[in-house]
Amino acid sequence: MTDILFYTAIGITLLFAFINGFHDGCNVIATVISSRSMRPRRALFWAALAEGFGPLVFGTAVAGTIAGKVIDAGLLGNLPASAIHELLIAAAGGAIAWNLVTWIVGLPSSSSHALVGGLVGAGVVALGPHGIQAEQLLIFVVLPLFVSPLVGLLAGAVVFALIRALFAGAHSSIGHLFVALQKPGMLALAASHGSNDAQKSMGLIALALAAQHGAFDELQYPLWVTAACAASIAFGLSVGGWSIIRTVGYGIFRMQPVHSFASQAAAASVIVAASLTGGPVSTSQVVASSVLGVGASRRLSGVHWLVVKNIALAWLLTIPVAALVGAGSFALLHWLVQG
Repeated sequence: MTDILFYTAIGITLLFAFINGFHDGCNVIATVISSRSMRPRRALFWAALAEGFGPLVFGTAVAGTIAGKVIDAGLLGNLPASAIHELLIAAAGGAIAWNLVTWIVGLPSSSSHALVGGLVGAGVVALGPHGIQAEQLLIFVVLPLFVSPLVGLLAGAVVFALIRALFAGAHSSIGHLFVALQKPGMLALAASHGSNDAQKSMGLIALALAAQHGAFDELQYPLWVTAACAASIAFGLSVGGWSIIRTVGYGIFRMQPVHSFASQAAAASVIVAASLTGGPVSTSQVVASSVLGVGASRRLSGVHWLVVKNIALAWLLTIPVAALVGAGSFALLHWLVQG
């Protein structure tokens, strides 16, 4: 039974990466499509390639944060391997359930928030409240998750202000430059998204491997784990979540090529910095907030604030709802397996 649970945990985690790809990954192409600079299918193809490339380049710092800063690995190692696999299945399952709900209604909530919520909920039921590393969770996980949208907002406003200052008085044909710049901007954003979000799945699989082999002292991230998570998230992006593309690309404000490029540059910079320092940020939040920053910098009245309010509500609900689902899923699964 332990082996079955082990492979199920890996399968559910890769499914989470796949759903993350079409749920959050579609944000990376939303602006380039809405500004009519690339056709949707072409944008999906190139973004999916870049998405798979990102995790192979930017290291495993985020994976280490997810695996080591949420649940106490020492206490986790005291559980039977089967119970650890059940916890991971429940955590990823809770995140998947919430992602599907927000995908159906077209809200760009955060897969990262959902995964953290699922881990915390399942961890509390499995180990008790003391099994959660509250201080490290707050500093290394929750703080980056909640601060990064503000950084994305400011970065979007600053980048767009710089572009306006640099190209003030330029001929209208300068728009063609930003149409061209959006393509490498989109590739950079896709690679940065893949680097941060795929590593979260890598962290779960590393815990499953540690449980299977009884070695929590030094978590391992074999190349096949990186490749499998990268491929899953890239394939998910290639499927595309069109309802969320409509919300981010069209729902916040009317997008032009210069706005798209400014938001891409701002979001990619924030996400890459987070990936290199181990911060598990919400890439969907950073993208949406950078778009908001650009729009607000351009003209506050041009921003559709009701859409922004709905997005913020989904963000605030994600962690507690996913935690409840993760807790319930672990309790049910453990009862079914252990009798």
